[in-house]
Amino acid sequence: MTDTTTHSTRLAEERQTTVDRLEGLRREFGQVVEAAVDSNSDDEHDPEGATIAYERSQVAALIDQAEEHLGEIDAALARLDEGSYGLCVVCGRRIPEERLEARPTARTCVEHAGQG
Repeated sequence: MTDTTTHSTRLAEERQTTVDRLEGLRREFGQVVEAAVDSNSDDEHDPEGATIAYERSQVAALIDQAEEHLGEIDAALARLDEGSYGLCVVCGRRIPEERLEARPTARTCVEHAGQG
């Protein structure tokens, strides 16, 4: 049987970690943007400009990933609140505890992974 308190605690901790990571990434993004303002804006001829553009792109991608993960965590918390956490959204069967341990935001059983 799924221990909702354990999952709730784990999801809350993961949520806080993700929020903290997002704050750090957003700070880093601001620093990269600020560095770009202070540098030569001719990316084509300035080796530093290309590096700054690459860093900005990389940090933006990490922010997108963290925001997506935060959405997955919030959706899992909502399922927990409504009593459907741990049930596959495709077939309705219980998601194995091992899968929830490995991926607490899982919406599907292993059989239907990628379909939900």
